[in-house]
Amino acid sequence: MQQKGRVVDVLVTTPLGGTGQGGIDRIMASLKHELDRHTQDDVRARFLPTRGEGHVSVSALYLAAFCAKMLSARLRGKIDVVHINLASHGSTYRKLIIAACATMLAVPYILHLHGAEYMTFWSKDDTFLNRRIRAMFQKAARVVVLGTVWRDFIISKSPETKRQVVIVPNATSAPALPWKGGGDQVHILFLGRIGKRKGVPELCEALASMKDLPGWRATIAGDGEAEQLRFRLNELGLSDKATVLGWQGPDEVANLLSRADILTLPSHAENLPMSIVEGMAAGLAVVATPVGAVEDIVSDGETGILVSPGDVAALKNALARLVADPDLRRRMGDAGRSRHREYLDVETFTASLCEIWRTVARDRMEK
Repeated sequence: MQQKGRVVDVLVTTPLGGTGQGGIDRIMASLKHELDRHTQDDVRARFLPTRGEGHVSVSALYLAAFCAKMLSARLRGKIDVVHINLASHGSTYRKLIIAACATMLAVPYILHLHGAEYMTFWSKDDTFLNRRIRAMFQKAARVVVLGTVWRDFIISKSPETKRQVVIVPNATSAPALPWKGGGDQVHILFLGRIGKRKGVPELCEALASMKDLPGWRATIAGDGEAEQLRFRLNELGLSDKATVLGWQGPDEVANLLSRADILTLPSHAENLPMSIVEGMAAGLAVVATPVGAVEDIVSDGETGILVSPGDVAALKNALARLVADPDLRRRMGDAGRSRHREYLDVETFTASLCEIWRTVARDRMEK
């Protein structure tokens, strides 16, 4: 059994060490902040980059440095668990190496699956890569997924992992700023990478079809194709109704959420998007698509409105309905806020991961 008072040492992979713009870095930064805020006497986690900034070629240096630190920690007896945050493509190639190193060092690892497109990336083809991915999942001490659809996917791909799979949804803290809303104009907010996968072209068309509806404005914030979007909105005659912002830091995002009424994310593919979790935390009515694990947290007609991906008419109708009905916005916003406090708060998220780390470390000692 694990000795009383023994510290569980965890090494956590992140793209940029928890300082980047992406979803993995953001959720890991929240986790680190929560661990720092509520000191866990028996858990010590270190967050290290495996991708790094700049050209992808530099990632080999970060990957080598991570593996070297894992070896050093193993030799000093200062590592119990490796927590591997996993997405598709380059992330998987790097994590296959880290998982193999952890196995050679007899250190258990946890896979934490992120990324919207893993279902297409891990295809049905019997390729060397797919066999390596399956072996990586089979050898994991635990597999953390963000929702039921991802649990079912992993089990279908690797039935041997059924007992290892655990659902831990993404989470955020309760907002630091009080909600103010958009005032005399209902404020529609989009947060995410500006491009086709997030449904931005359809959002533009939906907003254009609402042009004659009074009493609303929109903000589209995120990295990606911002300049092209400004041009498109100008073509659609929406320059006076919709504002395009580039990437926003945490303080700017908090301010936008406090001054919004509706959060929309009409994506074609997601895992469990942070922007929807943040919108629910702020008490915004949500208009989204039932992709990835979105349906696990957004109940259609209760905490938001779900529309089919690519359906411009349905998206327009949902947004227009919420613009015209303040009582409906309030009911959905209140229900979303309650769902967040019960299920999606970062304190609950942190407690869940810490318990997984403790259990895996204990299992290792008992072998």
